[in-house]
Amino acid sequence: MDDHKKFVENGSAEVARQGQNSAFQKLSIDWMNESIKENYTYHFEWLGRPIIQMPQDMIGLQQVIWTTHPDLIIETGVARGGSLIFYASLLELLETCGISSGTKVLGIDIDIREHNRLAIEKHPLSKRIEMIQGSSVDVDTVDKVKQIAKKHKKIMVVLDSNHTHEHVLQELELYGPLTTKGCYCVVLDTVINDLNDSFFQEKSWGNSNNPKTAVIEFLKRIEGNKNHEKENIKVDFEVDHQMTDSLMLTVAPNGFLKRV
Repeated sequence: MDDHKKFVENGSAEVARQGQNSAFQKLSIDWMNESIKENYTYHFEWLGRPIIQMPQDMIGLQQVIWTTHPDLIIETGVARGGSLIFYASLLELLETCGISSGTKVLGIDIDIREHNRLAIEKHPLSKRIEMIQGSSVDVDTVDKVKQIAKKHKKIMVVLDSNHTHEHVLQELELYGPLTTKGCYCVVLDTVINDLNDSFFQEKSWGNSNNPKTAVIEFLKRIEGNKNHEKENIKVDFEVDHQMTDSLMLTVAPNGFLKRV
């Protein structure tokens, strides 16, 4: 066995043990609760744009992208554009390394504020970015996304817009089939289900109404009907537990869904 393979195998065993460490899990959730009080995820940028993500999740997303090398990444929820720039920079690296070509990031948001749009369009990596303003579950928006998706062979999806159960479940039904087999549909902010509900008193989501509850229902629907189809495309996903067990500090527990 070569050194790298041994290193990876040792790491997998350690991650599995880490994922069963209840004390570590509790510490991680306690840390996440404290981090929300300080708006922790709002304090980072990627290549000059606020990204509003957990740094650990950025590492996890990077691993997924490097492993699956999508040529289109669809993200619902644009905010200040840091995530779009992040994905575009990774796709730029994939092309530089000769792994893929014609790569693009597609950002969808119901309200792309003009100053954010202009900042994204002025960025050196804007050549890889396209944006659609509209609800991610609106028929016209989905039709536009599908037209763009037809031009690509390997598609990854990241859901990070409205965090209610109903909305995320709709997104999973609509965008799950666009995810290419072997690629990921990553549902962010599933951690809402595990955090102090007091943080969400002024939100339309909370402990019993959030992305994780949507993921659970979506997977149950698939499990209940192995022939579950949307537009004649069989949809089947499995949770990548190893990814979230390795991250521990993540906004997406049970949210890294790999299409199989």
